[in-house]
Amino acid sequence: MMKFYYLYLFILLGACCFSTVKAKSSGNVFKGNDPAVRYIGRTLVSSDGSVAFDWVGTYLETRFTGGSLSVKVTETGTSYYNVFVDNKLYRVVKVCGIDTLINMVSGIDKGIHRLKIQKRSEGEFGKTTIHQFVLSHSGRLQEEPVRHTRHIEFIGNSITCGYGTDGNDRDDPFLVETENCNLTFAALTARYFDADYTLIAHSGRGAVRNYGDSVRVSQVTMKDRMLNTFDEDLTHKWDFIGYRPSLVVINLGSNDFATEPHPYKSEFITAYKQIISQLRQHYGDIPILCVYPIIQAPVYSYYEAMQAEMNDPKVFLLQLKEDLYNRTTDLGAGWHPGRSGHLKMAMWMIPYISTITGWPLNSKVIE
Repeated sequence: MMKFYYLYLFILLGACCFSTVKAKSSGNVFKGNDPAVRYIGRTLVSSDGSVAFDWVGTYLETRFTGGSLSVKVTETGTSYYNVFVDNKLYRVVKVCGIDTLINMVSGIDKGIHRLKIQKRSEGEFGKTTIHQFVLSHSGRLQEEPVRHTRHIEFIGNSITCGYGTDGNDRDDPFLVETENCNLTFAALTARYFDADYTLIAHSGRGAVRNYGDSVRVSQVTMKDRMLNTFDEDLTHKWDFIGYRPSLVVINLGSNDFATEPHPYKSEFITAYKQIISQLRQHYGDIPILCVYPIIQAPVYSYYEAMQAEMNDPKVFLLQLKEDLYNRTTDLGAGWHPGRSGHLKMAMWMIPYISTITGWPLNSKVIE
């Protein structure tokens, strides 16, 4: 069964830079930073109009005509993208190579269509630079008129990234192609509230200690990475004026206490308080939801002590119960939550987020 599953994935995604790059370069050409294209997430725009980014979940929105659209990109490694046309998943694209022209959409009618291209894999595996959008001779880009008034920033680890979300079994090995942030609790929650979202997340990272480190306090954790424009480049600092979220959700702690040596209570609290202080410095008096993740170590009191020491009325704490999802049927690859596991996490969080933000609940489906 697994053999057929991976064969399906190979056919769907295309071999690296073979089936996805056979797009002709002739047509109408638009720069990566064309005003009709809106990027959501942390990006760096160069003087030539190219746009670079690597954080998982970064996405762009626009509208286009002409029936086809290709993107000229440079990729440092290998990244996977979800391509949505008119709000429906059109295809999954594997991106690699230098100055490569990759077809995203083709063979549809030449009328106007909504387009969303979302980076579904994390920065550890590749950074993308978009140089140009290439359309047919009759094709044009048009700005997407729908703008969300809410924006949620999620700071987290592999669960927020969507590690193994598209896997079928908990014993499946991790593959970059089965990492899919679009099905995470974060994306599900944001869509429910009609909010834009940014994922500042990296697998294996903690607040004070990263997974598997031999020391209690790691050198570079999410408290440091959260300040950067890129996940994998510590030299470019984010200016924090590109967007101001309405809410920040922090889901950290699993990696801090997954293996020995565990950080001391004082070390964890100090690091976590620094994260919140940095958010306060740049985002002001917005609600911050600190999620106590599903972990074996009994350290819930650490979060409670942190909250008490902050003495901040807009710092909230939500505990994810150990039996929230089934440890067999709700897991994807690598013993991480799959689609149903993430759905249950979102269903647990959404009512509480409604309470702390005042955003109303409605009868829409969480999807």
